[in-house]
Amino acid sequence: MNASTDKILFLLKSHGPQSAAALGEQLQMTSMGARQHLLALEQEGWVTFSDEARGRGRPVRLWQLTEQAWQRFPDTHSELTVQLIDNVRELFGEEGMERLISQREQQMLARYQQSLGRHGLSGRVAALKELRSREGYMAEIRREEDGSWLLWESHCPICAAARTCRGFCRSELALFRQLLAPATVEREQYLLEGAHRCLYRITPTVL
Repeated sequence: MNASTDKILFLLKSHGPQSAAALGEQLQMTSMGARQHLLALEQEGWVTFSDEARGRGRPVRLWQLTEQAWQRFPDTHSELTVQLIDNVRELFGEEGMERLISQREQQMLARYQQSLGRHGLSGRVAALKELRSREGYMAEIRREEDGSWLLWESHCPICAAARTCRGFCRSELALFRQLLAPATVEREQYLLEGAHRCLYRITPTVL
């Protein structure tokens, strides 16, 4: 792979399905140049496409990562993690699994609270984004016109564990709600339900 194809994979990972024209614009190359890279990636099994109808014109071809490409992005100690989860369930049952998740949540809460401190909501959201990015979640934030915040994570470094036990995802949502209270936090997109990222909306109690 060269630098351009690596950037294409990163853009598709972080922003989801895109057209050759959109990718070309971000890479400062022509849409034809981007398309040539995409065709080469398709032959190697890294990307695939679907055609999306938009109005009366020709369908737009949107490129996206294959399952093979997702494996290029690290899932921290995935095989060992899944094995340990299976072992906990076998030895201690679902109750033991829940206790493990709860303990992890409390440890993360204490660690995150030290970094978020006593900042206002905007400061806590920004600090949370930085924490999650350092941990490999490829986190981004954006302030919306209605005063809410969007926080999205384009990668999940514990994806194998989350697929095996979605209690980790439930726990992380609960963690965000504790850290950002009294604001409300809702998950609007979910990677494990087919979205290309997890997206959270953070709404202040008084806009």
